[in-house]
Amino acid sequence: MVKTGFRIEDPGSGQRLTGRAFGTQTMKRLPVTIAIAALLAGGCASGTPQESDGVPRPPREQQAQKEYPGVVESVREVEVDSERTGVAPMVGAVIGGTVGSRTGSGRGSSVGAVVGTVVGGVAGEAVAQTGTQPGLEITVRLDEGRTIAVTQPAGETFRPGERVRVRSDGRAARVIH
Repeated sequence: MVKTGFRIEDPGSGQRLTGRAFGTQTMKRLPVTIAIAALLAGGCASGTPQESDGVPRPPREQQAQKEYPGVVESVREVEVDSERTGVAPMVGAVIGGTVGSRTGSGRGSSVGAVVGTVVGGVAGEAVAQTGTQPGLEITVRLDEGRTIAVTQPAGETFRPGERVRVRSDGRAARVIH
């Protein structure tokens, strides 16, 4: 721990004052500062997974779902965004905060930690957004006459002419057998 101090002497009374400077307490608070900044950066990184990544989730109890029967007209392989969990921004924030705290000394170290945490969180989110996974674009002619295309992560195999159902909650849709 770095201890810095000061001594002030009043020339009129001869009284001496001593104390500690800012540097001593800063080192004790640094881990807490980094943790708070990481949580804030992670919270700002993205919306909830249901809203931001477009991947259908199992229905919540309060959501009504509809199923539309139909026939597969075509299937095309595509790349879809990977599911974001928020781990990449948090890891980036921790690494950035650690590296930033090693820059400078005293207040500069604290400022470096905060700046590093924010920059690391933003960089982690950018990395998370570039991730893709294999997916399918499935064109389905619904029994009611409409034709729709649904893009979803690969996992099931679909063939033209096959009977399927399109399950939708009004925001997202998924083709199922």
